[in-house]
Amino acid sequence: MNRLFTASALALAASLSAAQAQTEIQWWHAMGGELGAKLEEITKGFNDAQDEYTVVPSYKGTYPETMTAAIAAFRAQQQPAVVQVFEVGTGTMMAAEGAIVPVHQLMADQGAAFDPQAYLPAVVGYYTDTEGNMLSLPFNSSTPIVYYNKTMFEKAGLDPDTPPETWAELEEFSAKIRDSGAGTCGFTTQWISWIQTENLSAWHNQPIGTEGNGFGGLSARLTLNGPVQVKHWENLKRLSDEGVFKYGGPVGGDNAAPMFYSQDCAMYMASSASRAGVIANAKDFEVGYGMLPFYDDVEGAPQNSIIGGASLWVLSGRPDEEYAGVAKFFEYLSTPAVQADWASFSGYLPITQAAMEQMADFYAQNPGADTGIRQITLNAPTENSKGLRFGNYVQIRGIIDEEFEQLLSGSKDAQGALDAVVERGNALLEEFQAQNQ
Repeated sequence: MNRLFTASALALAASLSAAQAQTEIQWWHAMGGELGAKLEEITKGFNDAQDEYTVVPSYKGTYPETMTAAIAAFRAQQQPAVVQVFEVGTGTMMAAEGAIVPVHQLMADQGAAFDPQAYLPAVVGYYTDTEGNMLSLPFNSSTPIVYYNKTMFEKAGLDPDTPPETWAELEEFSAKIRDSGAGTCGFTTQWISWIQTENLSAWHNQPIGTEGNGFGGLSARLTLNGPVQVKHWENLKRLSDEGVFKYGGPVGGDNAAPMFYSQDCAMYMASSASRAGVIANAKDFEVGYGMLPFYDDVEGAPQNSIIGGASLWVLSGRPDEEYAGVAKFFEYLSTPAVQADWASFSGYLPITQAAMEQMADFYAQNPGADTGIRQITLNAPTENSKGLRFGNYVQIRGIIDEEFEQLLSGSKDAQGALDAVVERGNALLEEFQAQNQ
């Protein structure tokens, strides 16, 4: 009995010793619900595949809450090794000199397999510096597309297999839907900022700021009050007054999806990562998919859309052995099998060319699932369509929402509303520059 007990104790001690020998890596993220569960499954796959490191994912709330928590933890010298930060936090993270370890540097220091050319240009471009060095690892990237109700299209006498390509067609289709009684609204949208301002600009190869939309440095200022943006906001105001466009609300436009699911509005502009949710909620109709509409009188349109979502940033001040594990974990996350699994489950875009090719069968079996990737890779990104990088941009998006609502209420015209966005936004950029120079 004693020998058995002793043997068991020794085995347990050996097991505990092996477990203790593993280096623990903290990863703070903002993925809740089903996406969070999938993230944990992916992490478990890495942990089970080797015995040197254990990545511990921790949900920290929304994107702003997660970034705020990481900044506070860094100041208290209790930071995680990895934190997920949404794309509009990129400028803030870049300015935090000494607080981050750029991904290109991490991978080189650790001798990890890493080829920046393997990543999709429209995705990785958002997270590179002016020399093309990757600063963070893209993880969940999406782009806005058009979802439409094929049943309502048929009721309105429209071809259910033909989404609108231009804004003129979208307006024409919307009027037919309303006038036929197929629905009370032609279209609605998430994010006035991300979709109807930032992506609208990139899709038409228009700048929204100086210094390459902020990529060139802290002296960048907003210029999103140009003729194309003004024309578009004017049209949205007119279509709202005519009842063919219904506003979904500020920030993410949380009221937009219910208007589409209830078959009030026939078209819904939303993230490609909304695909699973759209399918789950479209119980009484078939969903169609289309690219964002464009103005066919704007030279160079359509160009390419830009991404939303988040990337993984490595924070400084952790032990060297943790960084070796982070490099291996990032290698794992970038493998075609992991990326294809994550993208097919979530609706996010695969971040590498190899992963996109591996998803060919999935795309063939799920019509429309490739709309986002076709749209974001339609053309090589230009300085205007690479993305944006401004400090304090979370607050600037709030200003965009406020001024758009001033437009809808009739308090301002489109030029006045966008001029106010530029004036108020540039005051925040000046403040950010002064704090970080």
